[in-house]
Amino acid sequence: MIKKNSLVDQVYEELRNGIISLRIPLGSRLNVNELQDTLQVSCTPIREAINRLQQEGLVTYENNVGARVLNLDEHDVEEIQQLAMTLHREAIRLAMEREDHAVLLSELEQHLSEYVDAETVQDEVMAVNHLVGTFYHHCGNRRLDKSMISIQGQQLLLRYIFATYRKDRKSEADFAPLIQAVRESNVEAACRALQQNADGNTPVILDYLRKRNANG
Repeated sequence: MIKKNSLVDQVYEELRNGIISLRIPLGSRLNVNELQDTLQVSCTPIREAINRLQQEGLVTYENNVGARVLNLDEHDVEEIQQLAMTLHREAIRLAMEREDHAVLLSELEQHLSEYVDAETVQDEVMAVNHLVGTFYHHCGNRRLDKSMISIQGQQLLLRYIFATYRKDRKSEADFAPLIQAVRESNVEAACRALQQNADGNTPVILDYLRKRNANG
């Protein structure tokens, strides 16, 4: 049950995690009255949490319908990936220009180890999030970091879909080219490696969406 302190934050995290992990299905309606019964809190923190999720792009609002979890199609996935990679490239460039590469390598290798050792999809997804986030933490541009946070939920959702439905096993090789590029101080190669990783994820995500839409 939800504790009574910091209700908005707790309701937000509960709903956000449910959406990202697909426990709350894409396109499903968020009924405030039902959520009150489930979470045993009043409608006010639920509405505030839903508003935050709407700002993050994980929830949409329709007149005469109310709040719904976002739905995704091929165009949505393309737009999310394009925007994320635009931000990633700049974070990588800034971080590699201003930070000691030994520091970057140490943190990247730590998160890569967490990724390889992850025993759950959630741990795997968060390890990737932390790995990519390393560049943001060292880029020295708070506005860039804030811009990424605004679409982070959508990125985590895509990564969760990929991690859940991929057919091959995760391995260190998934991010080895990125680590090697940082080791060689090659910004373009690092950007290219992360782009190739995203490109490899996309077919799995689109296949899931097609099958889901076909099944109604």
